[in-house]
Amino acid sequence: MDESPPLNIRQVFGRRLGYTARQWRLAVDERLLPFGLTEATWLPLLYVARGGMPMRQKDLAESVGIESSTLVRLIDTLDEAGLIERRTDCDRRAKILCLTPRGRAMVEKVEEAAAAIRQQILADISDEELTMTLSVIDRICAALTRARAPQPADE
Repeated sequence: MDESPPLNIRQVFGRRLGYTARQWRLAVDERLLPFGLTEATWLPLLYVARGGMPMRQKDLAESVGIESSTLVRLIDTLDEAGLIERRTDCDRRAKILCLTPRGRAMVEKVEEAAAAIRQQILADISDEELTMTLSVIDRICAALTRARAPQPADE
């Protein structure tokens, strides 16, 4: 007989949330594999597309959550594939990123795949359940932001 103590729901939550996010990304990756895209390449495309205007490389790195040096290699790959182009910003030292027509067409495929996955995965979950889940996740994100904020020095 298993004598291990039952897991506390608060102990399981973070692992389960992380596992769920990884599984979701893998499902999208599988749908996008025929287009030669992985999360490393489709996620930056989405951020640039959803930004509504050209995006600076450093802002994209921050949004995606990767180091600038890693992003440069990804941008090189996307540029070589004809999906994105670098342009000189008015600052001249900074580069801005723009989708090419081919990049915009690829973003449409990514959006279609993401929508199909979303519909399939969330089919048996009500809007009320999703609203409650989002509310909880938003509160967790706010608590994480507060926890990472610099604490005032003691006087």
